Amino acid sequence: MLRGFYGAASGMITQQRRTEMLTDNISNLRTPGYKEDHGSIRTFPEMLLQARGGSSFGGSTPIGSLATGVYMQERTPNVSQGDLMETGNATDAALLQGALPENAALFFTVTNEEGEVRYTRNGNWAVDGAGFLTTGEGYYVLGADGEPLDVENENFRLLEDGTVMHENGEVIGQVGIAYAENANDMVKEGNSLLRSEAGELPAADADFQLQQGFLERSNVDANRTMTELMSAYRLFESNQRIMQAYDQNMQRAVNDVGRLG
Repeated sequence: MLRGFYGAASGMITQQRRTEMLTDNISNLRTPGYKEDHGSIRTFPEMLLQARGGSSFGGSTPIGSLATGVYMQERTPNVSQGDLMETGNATDAALLQGALPENAALFFTVTNEEGEVRYTRNGNWAVDGAGFLTTGEGYYVLGADGEPLDVENENFRLLEDGTVMHENGEVIGQVGIAYAENANDMVKEGNSLLRSEAGELPAADADFQLQQGFLERSNVDANRTMTELMSAYRLFESNQRIMQAYDQNMQRAVNDVGRLG
């Protein structure tokens, strides 16, 4: 009986985590460059049941397998290209990547609040009081040399190859673009930042275009995500009802079994 109880409990936990993931995706529907999370649901190893002495030759007779519950594997980002949206703002930039191997992706190179190198697809930038190009949270946008980009003011030009120039044509530097061979290994940290578990990523040696005055939309499919969210909610309720039924049966076993009439 307890195996069924634990199986229903694992189903509830799995659907709760799935709901949290889908809710995060929906809440970031309008976050520029946001990459939706995916999570695979797996079953725990099944138990093979056998009946002892069920054979005329002794030994045991196979009965079948018994499922022992489910779990959701760690969340991984879907790094497919999002649609571009024109804003007309000089400090906005969208990264349009060319043909890449499966699971590979390109990212802007930025810092976090501790000054550590991080990666993002959010090109909603600004220029701070010191003239440095920053993210919306105030983190530095790094150049190809690993140093913050000093653009002085918002009157700069961003070429398709990532070159940053003053309005008079003087070259400032190059936007740092990093290449992740397997973006599924990237870890989200919030504020549209991702961390590489393998250390700093190499510079991109791939086909890409930077579009100034554009932002990349999130790649969240709102209709599909809402459908999956409703499905997760219904499955959670189903497992909840199963647990309630087991709870009632156990109460009956404790209170009624063995009672004298």
